[in-house]
Amino acid sequence: MRLGQVCALCGRGAKREILPLPDIIPAMPVLDLHTMDVFSRSPEQTRRIGMRLGGALQTGDVICLQGDLGAGKTTFVQGIATGWGSLDSVSSPTFIIVNVYRRRDEARLFHMDAYRLDSTPEAEELDLDAMLSQGPLLIEWPERMDGLVPPENLWVRLEHIAEEEREMSFRASGGRYDELLEVVRKAAYGGD
Repeated sequence: MRLGQVCALCGRGAKREILPLPDIIPAMPVLDLHTMDVFSRSPEQTRRIGMRLGGALQTGDVICLQGDLGAGKTTFVQGIATGWGSLDSVSSPTFIIVNVYRRRDEARLFHMDAYRLDSTPEAEELDLDAMLSQGPLLIEWPERMDGLVPPENLWVRLEHIAEEEREMSFRASGGRYDELLEVVRKAAYGGD
C-alpha cells in the first residue's frame, strides 16, 4: 500500500509505504558474515541465485553442493552454468561422474557428482587439482570425498521444503568464498 492510500478493510490511510514481499524470503537472519540461509519458492528462483553466483566464478573456485536426491542441486547448477556462460546444457553427472561445460572463450566449468564413488582412492584418481587449474569445480555429494575437498570453498546445503520450495544454506570458508557469498546475498536480498 502506497503512502496516502486508504486501506479497503479498515478505512485508515497508510502512515508509511508498505512494500511487496521479495521473491526470495530469508530463512533466518544472517548470523555471521560467513553463512546465510535463504528460502527459494521455485526452481526458477533457485536458478536465478545460481546465475548470479555463476557469473562471479573464477578458475580454481570450489562450490560444494550437499542435499538429498531431489533437493535441487542440479537445478542450482543449471543456473550457475547459465550465469557462467556455458554453451552446453546441464545434466546430472551421476553415472559419468564429471561433466565439463564449455564457454565461448574455451574456459571450462567442471560439474562432479561424487554419489557413485566407492572410495577415497577412486576419488583421488579424478585429479581435482588438474580440474581446478582449468576452471571452477562444482561438487555434488562432497561429503563422500573424505578429506579431498579443498578446505576453502563455498558449501551449499539444499533441503526440500515443499514441492517447489527449497531452503538453501550457504557457508563460506576463506576470503574468496566470503566474496562469493556476498554475490549470493545481493542476489537474494538486492543491492548493488
